[in-house]
Amino acid sequence: MENKIDAELATSTGGIHINTRNAWLADAIELLSSMRFAISLLSLIAIASVIGTVMKQNEPMPNYINQFGPFWFEVFKAFSLYSVYSAWWFLTIMGFLVLSTSLCLIRNAPKMLKDMRSWRENVREQSLRNFHHKAEWQAAGGRIHLMQGLTSHLARVGYRFKVIDKEGATLVTAKQGAANKWGYIFAHSAIVIICIGGMLDSEMPIHFQQWFMGKVPFDGNGIIAKIPEKHRLSLANPTFRGNTMIPEGASSDTAIIPQQTGVFIQDLPFTIRLKKFTIDFYTTGMPKLFASDVEIIDHDTGKSFSSTIKVNEPLIYKGVAVYQSSFEDGGSRLKLAAFPMTGEQEKPFELAGEVGSSTPLKGSLSGQPGNDMTIEWSGFRPFNVENMSRNGADVRAADAKKTFNEQFTTDLNKHLGSAGKNANNKDLKNVGPSVQYKLRDKTGQAREFNNYMQSVLIDGDYMFLAGTRDSPAEAFRYLRIPADDHDSINEWMRLRAAMNNPTLREQAAQRYAARAMSATVPNAKQLQAQLTESAKKSLAIFAGDSKQAGFVAISHFLEQIPPADQGKAADVFMKILNGSMWDLWQLARVQDGLPELQLDEKHARFLQLATGAMSDAYFYGAPVYLQLKGFEEIKASVLQVTRSPGKKVVYFGCLLLVLGVFSMFYIRERRLWIWLKDDGDKTTILMALSSQRKTLDFEKEFEQLRLQLGQIIHHGKA
Repeated sequence: MENKIDAELATSTGGIHINTRNAWLADAIELLSSMRFAISLLSLIAIASVIGTVMKQNEPMPNYINQFGPFWFEVFKAFSLYSVYSAWWFLTIMGFLVLSTSLCLIRNAPKMLKDMRSWRENVREQSLRNFHHKAEWQAAGGRIHLMQGLTSHLARVGYRFKVIDKEGATLVTAKQGAANKWGYIFAHSAIVIICIGGMLDSEMPIHFQQWFMGKVPFDGNGIIAKIPEKHRLSLANPTFRGNTMIPEGASSDTAIIPQQTGVFIQDLPFTIRLKKFTIDFYTTGMPKLFASDVEIIDHDTGKSFSSTIKVNEPLIYKGVAVYQSSFEDGGSRLKLAAFPMTGEQEKPFELAGEVGSSTPLKGSLSGQPGNDMTIEWSGFRPFNVENMSRNGADVRAADAKKTFNEQFTTDLNKHLGSAGKNANNKDLKNVGPSVQYKLRDKTGQAREFNNYMQSVLIDGDYMFLAGTRDSPAEAFRYLRIPADDHDSINEWMRLRAAMNNPTLREQAAQRYAARAMSATVPNAKQLQAQLTESAKKSLAIFAGDSKQAGFVAISHFLEQIPPADQGKAADVFMKILNGSMWDLWQLARVQDGLPELQLDEKHARFLQLATGAMSDAYFYGAPVYLQLKGFEEIKASVLQVTRSPGKKVVYFGCLLLVLGVFSMFYIRERRLWIWLKDDGDKTTILMALSSQRKTLDFEKEFEQLRLQLGQIIHHGKA
């Protein structure tokens, strides 16, 4: 009987029969409101959320093509995996979850509310005897007196009760913890409310405007004020989440909402003018705080006010929240020296640029007549905090401790450094400004570069870092140019130009042979001539051609020698190359009117690093090296602008969810019946206790209540 009564309280979905003539409709409603259907939907939402977390959302389409390739790009695009949370199938799942949970509430909430008000007074004596948790006593005295003592104790321990007179008996029915069922109602209502709030803040309103109002994303370039109306969203748009980038001294009254195929322009009810952007740093150079001092101008009233927007301290005005998102360059003005990287020319020429714009580069200036290119200035950073530790194996850290021959013989393939991660905070250093740009040729092909302004100390040597990569999906690889005695790249550029000068190479070979051979050696002239030819050949091989140069060219040359002799030949080759490189450098200095240098450990080290950098330069892929000489920084603040009416709805749903979970887990419903029946000159008392969850606490509570009621019955006191 206890199980039968508990079954009447069950919150399963089969509790109410749906009166309908169509069996299929009844079955469909039964399925939609079932727990297994809701759990399946929640599982699908969990899987979609994992995908949305692992895969970056709402990125530009070329990024996904570079990452996944053309085939998988199309497959993932077909399933809208690049914008999971606004995909039609995700919103459909959310809609079915709302429907399922709502049907479950409609079916079960009325019955629960009815049961909460019910006293279950139609129970019989025999039914109570079938309960597992029951107790029975006999006592002298009348029913009325015993009933008063028992009900007084029930009231003291928190039970609400009702007394019903039966034929020859009295039934006391009591209950406690009926609010447990509110937990079910609150929790399920919370799911519905949170899902509705989430959909209110989703891109559904934008999709509706695309489907029914002819709005289409804008995928071109142009002035925002002149973009056609079909690409703009009005102030009536109920929800949006966009970004606006404002340089210092400039203003904006629109936000950009990215889409897979372009962007929408969202008009704002006010104008934001950035007066000043402030950024503070930790001692390591990492950003600590950045904030925007702005002026807000209301379009309706024309009134304005000032405010400061910080991270986690947004400005909220007219239902629109403005968050400090990040910061960018606002069009800093740059001054650079452009050094040719091909041919015999070494003298730099001046260039000027502005971040966000482009500058033409004439091929005649870079030593490649007819190869005109365009420099697209994409970024400037006034500071760079990098991990310069060897343990961190940073991408910029050359393995410069190897000898020249070791580096040549063990690692010919690592031309531009290795990637590194796992930075330690103690190794973070501010290495100064850097400039990022793209070189685009006539065919539209572009390569990206990232050059540091100042030399960086790496393994005891100062290097100028020049990064290059073929696509944004790749990490930068860095050419490391050693700094000379004056902390510049002039000596390296001088040596690079001399290496491409056949006349100087020949003179350097002759000078090296004369220096290496003593006149007292037999056949000195013949051996000197042979050594001159060997030096000329080694320099020519290293200088290379359009196909290969540097260490790679040397490696291919040595492959023609029998394997048994390659090691010895490599040692001789490198000894000749090192010696003739020194003479080539000194001849280049004399040609430029500079004195020769003393061959000491410092300059020998520079020559070793310079030779390695010249080999790497073949893979640099640029006709010029641009070195930053000066700048006028212009900061820009990136603000996130949102209107989210569903936020408060979600907050309310979360509150209900907390209350519901608390009620279900921490409030236990108990039902108690006491049957008092006259039995001659005595009274028989039968007590039964029921709960939906049988726990150790319930067993303890039953035993305690049984002892207390027994004491009242036999002694008249608790």
